[in-house]
Amino acid sequence: MGDVFKALADPTRRVILDELAERSGQTLFELCARLATKHGLGSSRQAISQHLDVLESAGLVRTRRVGRYKFHDLDTTPLRAVVERWPIDPREGPP
Repeated sequence: MGDVFKALADPTRRVILDELAERSGQTLFELCARLATKHGLGSSRQAISQHLDVLESAGLVRTRRVGRYKFHDLDTTPLRAVVERWPIDPREGPP
């Protein structure tokens, strides 16, 4: 679970997850283009690739290869473990 928190601690990685939640199955090239145009992030492809590696290690991103392309998909399974460990009481509402 520590890897999940480490992955979520970085704002760039959270933006990458937002992008994959909006449109799963993107290549590195597509992600870089969307991050630059929608969010003004000028990170290099290498930097985004390293962020994706951290997210994949945490189980938040799955990759699949189709021919010479590598597609990235969001996987929210590790987040369920967090919610199950610390359930939110709906009667309490937001803090």
